[in-house]
Amino acid sequence: MEKTIIVMPVANEEETIGATLQGIIDFGYENLFVYPIIDSYSKDKTEEIIRSFESTGKVKCIFYEKSTGVISCYLEGYRQALKDDAERIIEMDGGGSHLPSELPQFIEALDEGYECVFGSRFIKGGGMENDPLYRRILSGGGTVLANVVLGTKLKDMTSGYEAFQRHVLEQFDFDEFLSTGHMYQTEMKYYCRNFTTKEVPIHYIAGKSSLKFKAVKEALVILFKLKKHEAKVFKK
Repeated sequence: MEKTIIVMPVANEEETIGATLQGIIDFGYENLFVYPIIDSYSKDKTEEIIRSFESTGKVKCIFYEKSTGVISCYLEGYRQALKDDAERIIEMDGGGSHLPSELPQFIEALDEGYECVFGSRFIKGGGMENDPLYRRILSGGGTVLANVVLGTKLKDMTSGYEAFQRHVLEQFDFDEFLSTGHMYQTEMKYYCRNFTTKEVPIHYIAGKSSLKFKAVKEALVILFKLKKHEAKVFKK
């Protein structure tokens, strides 16, 4: 397998991060590594637990001092993965929302030659657990609206379990991304629409919800800016 790095922003995940990392390591993929990205927002023992896994040679803890939130940590993770010669980059949640057991289908799709692989809760075999009704409505409705406005055709535009071939991410200027919150996932999928893509079923396990009306409003504003902004994101 080509060198693959999992980018995983984490904060205050001491109850789940150990099991998540161990679940990934237990697959035994020789060339698979995990880069948890943490910042000063995390106040519990998450960093300590992550660093205890560094001796495996499979985990590299990244403390991002310039973090402005979870999305900036995702993007910094991409930068670090590309810098460390990853041929493939997988993005997943470290708080237990994304199941390590579903990793193989992302790797298999990349092996098949797909440039982007997106986890979907809304295709056959996918699902959501513990997610309140209003979040389900927002996720499903957001996908429909995004597809109409942006001309995309994915079944799930807001999932954060996804994978990319190196050359895809190399084309983006991450500093030009507009989103700082939940809209980031939709923004990324829009920019990737012309690459070969595959959706694979995932089971999303909802944790504590922090979605607020302000975030929904900001997402709508960004949604209608993406088409005009796209040219700034792709490197010249």
